[in-house]
Amino acid sequence: MTRESLQARALKEPIIAGLALAAIALHLLLRATAGSTLWAGVPAAQWPLFIALGLGGLPLVLTLARRLVKADFSSDLLAGISIVTAVLLGEYLAGTLVVLMLSGGQTLEAYAVRRASSALSALAKRMPTVAHHKREGDMVDVPLDDLSPGDVLVVFPHETCPVDGTVIEGRSTMDESYLTGEPYVLSKTVGTTVLSGAVNGEGALTIRADKRAVDSRYARIMDVMRESEQRRPALRRLGDQLGAIYTPVAVVLAAAAWIATGDPVRFLAVMVVATPCPLLIAIPVAIIGSVSLSAKRGIIIKDPAVLEQMDTCRTAIFDKTGTLTYGQPQLTEILTASGVTADDVLTAVASLERYSRHPLSEAILDGARARGLALSEATEVSERPGEGLRGLIGDRRVQVTSRAMRLAASPDDAARLPEQAGGLECVVAVDGTYAATMRFRDEPRHDGTSFLRHLHPHHGITRVLLVSGDRESEVRYLAEQVGITEVFASQSPEQKVALVRAETALAPTLFMGDGINDAPALTAATVGIAFGQASDVTAEAAGVVILDSSLGRVDELLHIGRRMRRVALQSAIGGMALSVAGMFLAAAGLLPPVEGAVMQELIDIIAVVNALRTSFAPRALTDFEPV
Repeated sequence: MTRESLQARALKEPIIAGLALAAIALHLLLRATAGSTLWAGVPAAQWPLFIALGLGGLPLVLTLARRLVKADFSSDLLAGISIVTAVLLGEYLAGTLVVLMLSGGQTLEAYAVRRASSALSALAKRMPTVAHHKREGDMVDVPLDDLSPGDVLVVFPHETCPVDGTVIEGRSTMDESYLTGEPYVLSKTVGTTVLSGAVNGEGALTIRADKRAVDSRYARIMDVMRESEQRRPALRRLGDQLGAIYTPVAVVLAAAAWIATGDPVRFLAVMVVATPCPLLIAIPVAIIGSVSLSAKRGIIIKDPAVLEQMDTCRTAIFDKTGTLTYGQPQLTEILTASGVTADDVLTAVASLERYSRHPLSEAILDGARARGLALSEATEVSERPGEGLRGLIGDRRVQVTSRAMRLAASPDDAARLPEQAGGLECVVAVDGTYAATMRFRDEPRHDGTSFLRHLHPHHGITRVLLVSGDRESEVRYLAEQVGITEVFASQSPEQKVALVRAETALAPTLFMGDGINDAPALTAATVGIAFGQASDVTAEAAGVVILDSSLGRVDELLHIGRRMRRVALQSAIGGMALSVAGMFLAAAGLLPPVEGAVMQELIDIIAVVNALRTSFAPRALTDFEPV
């Protein structure tokens, strides 16, 4: 469906629904007050229905007729036949009610489609349209597309950084949580790098653009998001799936009754009984009730379609930080070389880490605060890819890097480094000499292992994958702790979304993550769940947001989705079964059209009342017991 057709539908359907609702209200008012008064020889109460059927019903019927030509036998198509049948029978109120139900359902559907693109809008709104370009002492605002690598730009306080670059003048802080998923405000000084999309703090920064705006990190994430939305498969509603079976049965049975008896009233009687209200009303009621119940449990359903899809998921894909861990790495050990003290190393490293975006920076700073260490001034700070974090602390040159990078630069240190352990680590060198190894742990959630074991027997999840942008050692350590065997480490957002697409092609997927770097993967999965007080972008990209980051809430969500599907199927299939029984009675001449309409209304009431059960919590909403 094109953007233009979506916009046209978004305008048309609410108008038709409002017109039908107003016509029904006016009809009932005139019937109660005007009695048998005639306008142009027609009862006054009928005129509002004529107007609604002409202005609202006719366009809907014409649209559905085009579907019929394409052999699209959905529940909406049967509603169109019901409108025509009601008009032919003179049941104008019934026809107008069907118009209201059909246009109202399509209005809700169009709204859901618009919400699907809001993640991309949230991304776009964060970026400035111009940059402050510094030329020969003057500052000129230029469009982002006109920027080139090497251009000197000024980022004012509280502005969003327009491109990836390097600070060449000034001091400030930047909030990069929208890009990294880590809730840290990072210090920036000369030599440190900045990312497009990060929000500047109190001080102005002069930066040198390292990339064009279209090649910067934020733009790349936007491209992946846009591609994910375009490639996301269209999902048929549960009602359409059932309607594809129900509609042909109803039409064939009605036609057979007409042909066998030669009485067109039999056809009309069957079609009146066949009006698919259990599909058009009961399923949306079940969905809305489940959305309401979820909200009461701190689970925000952004896309109601996920409730229909959740119970079909067979592959669960977890991001690491903030999902299976608490997202708060802790400094656990400092192993020093001979003649070096742990406090001396920690002071030097923490003094540098104030200017780093690395997830371990906050853990190091917390460790220094816990020991009451006074930090030193750092100069010549740089953090280039492949070099680690470097800087000058007093007259000492300090480097913080990985084991692999250190050994590549100094193979002789292999004998000095301690044996590698699970989890994260960093290696510290002072004046080119190995000084210490710092070890960290991002503790697994206490209920993570039992939750993963719970997924297969209770929810039919056959595969569990751990996907993370963190280093291999840390991801493997967590995987061993919680019992996951399929591990993908050091994954960029682009790699994550490619992996999720590949897995979704094999089986419906459930992806759980947080942070804007997970947004493309959340969109690409069959069901995307964002944890915690996620950013606007992540929350919009996900189908579900769980506010308190609890795995127990995920279990509740899975049960709510399964219960919704079960109740919706009960209402729809049960209602259709009763309707089919009524259709056979009508085909046999035992149920005239008027009585058939009354019977159908009773079936509708039963189906809708059953669907309303989803809004009330059952005695037990979860069977997950953390160990």
